[in-house]
Amino acid sequence: MMKSALRRTTAGAALAGLALLGLGTPALADAPPPAVVDEPDTSQLNNLWTFAPLGVPVFGLVQSVVEAPQKVLPSE
Repeated sequence: MMKSALRRTTAGAALAGLALLGLGTPALADAPPPAVVDEPDTSQLNNLWTFAPLGVPVFGLVQSVVEAPQKVLPSE
């Protein structure tokens, strides 16, 4: 009795899995091809704000700190 219930459960699960797999196949057939992406253009990455040998753009940071008082205080 227990073996027949186990067989029915296994057969039902297998049929349900096949049915779901069959329903998903048409949806996958119309999928667009994957996009091809070029390498990014890094030719302009050699200025003060992108040169970062220590992980921080040191020269750009120094320039920003030096210019900060001039931007905060109004000039006459």
